[in-house]
Amino acid sequence: MEPVVGYNYLAKEDDFVMTPISTGTTIVAVEYDDGTDSGVVFGADSRTTSGTYVSNRFTDKLTHVTQNIYCCRSGSAADTQAIADIVSYHLGLLEVQTGEAPRVRVAAKLFQELCYNNRDDLTAGIICAGWDRYEGGQCYTIPLGGMCMRQPVAMGGSGSTYVYGYVDQNYRKGMNKAQCMQFVANYVSLAMNRDNASGGVVRLAAINKAGIERVNLLDKQIPQHWQD
Repeated sequence: MEPVVGYNYLAKEDDFVMTPISTGTTIVAVEYDDGTDSGVVFGADSRTTSGTYVSNRFTDKLTHVTQNIYCCRSGSAADTQAIADIVSYHLGLLEVQTGEAPRVRVAAKLFQELCYNNRDDLTAGIICAGWDRYEGGQCYTIPLGGMCMRQPVAMGGSGSTYVYGYVDQNYRKGMNKAQCMQFVANYVSLAMNRDNASGGVVRLAAINKAGIERVNLLDKQIPQHWQD
């Protein structure tokens, strides 16, 4: 789910008490390199909630930044959308000035700068993923507070707490694109089964030197692990 920050107003003896809304989501990105092709696969659920109310079942949390870079968003919907727009604007200017596609590392550092400098005012967890001709496929995680770290598997959102065991057991270096697509689909579907703040459809995407490929898994296409 893509969270929306807000408050519940509870009537008690003619007064209104503000309590923070609990929100969550499931996002993940995985680097792959099988020796002949390198890139990144990333995915997310599509549920946006406000407290226990599901406000949108089909949110797209895989956000376009440039032609070769996307980000996965968790936290406040408004905060993360604004950050992604700002980074996309600056990278567009950089591409015009340099005449080449921006590097993924540069995009991640821009996300980090915005999140860190505004850490007291923003609720934003970002995974920045993409491909460039210098370092191939890359995943960078920028959690709350503004740290930035490259990881072979970057996880985020409330759903991630349920699937650390799956990642430890099943992630292997050297997986190819198809294996990573299945890995990410299983990851998101498992989280959706356990985390009531995650749900909807499974959105997948893969980026390599050829461009981006997007896939949406609907209904019975979503892995049903409880049936195995």
